[in-house]
Amino acid sequence: MSQLINRANKSNYNELINLWEESVRATHHFLTDIDIAHYRLLIYDYYFDGLELYYLCEQAEILGFIGLKQKYIQMLFVSPQAMHNGVGKKLITFAIDNHGAREVDVNEQNTGAVKFYKKMGFSVTGRSERDAAGKPFPVLSLALNRAI
Repeated sequence: MSQLINRANKSNYNELINLWEESVRATHHFLTDIDIAHYRLLIYDYYFDGLELYYLCEQAEILGFIGLKQKYIQMLFVSPQAMHNGVGKKLITFAIDNHGAREVDVNEQNTGAVKFYKKMGFSVTGRSERDAAGKPFPVLSLALNRAI
């Protein structure tokens, strides 16, 4: 099947936020329903508009998306049904090759994501006790440790 990476716009936001929630519920077991509802509003109402969003689709179904701000990967989420099938790798490679992405922050408690980014060539450069929303969820800062 052919997989395409497309630039997202506001017409994609509902599908992207639903995919975001499915992905978060499958990977961020440390978040409560209240946390997820809080972040969902922030992401939909504020973060999406401030990012370049790209999604990977196959047969008109969005399998994952990435949000970029300059050389920073601000978000990467993959549908639970598409996890471990190369979707995240394709989106990261696209971001590195086409947008010069070099840095990402990831929840420390999302150990699968930390392992994934390290496998993709990123290494930890810092740690914060709180996330960008000020919540007590430690965040690791990572940088690509290879030339692009």
